[in-house]
Amino acid sequence: MNWSPLLRWYSTHKRDLPWRRTHDPYRILVSEIMLQQTQVSHVLEFYKNWLKQFPTWHALSRASNAEVIHAWAGLGYNRRGLMLRDIAKEIIAHGIPKTEADWQKLKGIGPYTSAAVSAFAQGQHTIPIDTNIRRVLARITLGKPFPTLLDDAQLTRLVGPQKPELWQATFDLAVDVCKKIPNCTVCPLRSQCFASKKFLSGRVRIPKQSIKKAVEKKYRDKPFPDRIYRGRILNIVRQGSVPLAKLGPLVDSSFKLQDSSWIKRMIIRMEKDGLIRMEKSSVKLF
Repeated sequence: MNWSPLLRWYSTHKRDLPWRRTHDPYRILVSEIMLQQTQVSHVLEFYKNWLKQFPTWHALSRASNAEVIHAWAGLGYNRRGLMLRDIAKEIIAHGIPKTEADWQKLKGIGPYTSAAVSAFAQGQHTIPIDTNIRRVLARITLGKPFPTLLDDAQLTRLVGPQKPELWQATFDLAVDVCKKIPNCTVCPLRSQCFASKKFLSGRVRIPKQSIKKAVEKKYRDKPFPDRIYRGRILNIVRQGSVPLAKLGPLVDSSFKLQDSSWIKRMIIRMEKDGLIRMEKSSVKLF
């Protein structure tokens, strides 16, 4: 595989992102955790503000749950912030991991994140396979227009370890060119891509969704999954302590007395996650 055309394309089309201007493992990890299930445009301002408040592992390791939750407000999936703080504590205690395998030993860091930090912070030649990387590589090497997780092992064998810059170039190609419906006519790898001929011939059936959506827990006739209501609870409690008796109607406009046990179950789960706590008959930040 000749990657030179992609790297030449990247030299003029690359996105100027702040986490690409550093090799600091802390800053790289912060960006990777924030980018999980969150668009780049939404992360940019949060990333800047987070680093102002918590510029180092040490600063973050000393943060309280409440400080982290306030700083993370608006990014969603709030447990990510607490997980990042707990990772900082581990690193202060035991040092910065040196290998991809060591990064993955930290609670909350999976195969992609460990590979990404190893590559972009420590220069290791590994493959951080996410949805974007998988889509581009599988189209080019396997000719699969819409690959699945099952293709990752084969992609790893076929492509092998490469320089970190190649994966940044591949990310940008996935965002700008090799989208769900790709623009193959302008792709720098068109001549080498096994899937491009299929797309250009119009013989590819485009699925309504490339990735199967996770089934989220919903309570009775509520219009949204519990995740949405937990987010509302946290947003309310961020403003200050709230009596439990008043919380239900604030969280759900259609709240009924029989919904009280549902609210309590969500509070118990959020307590276990370290987000909020019950004190007497009120709910407040942990």
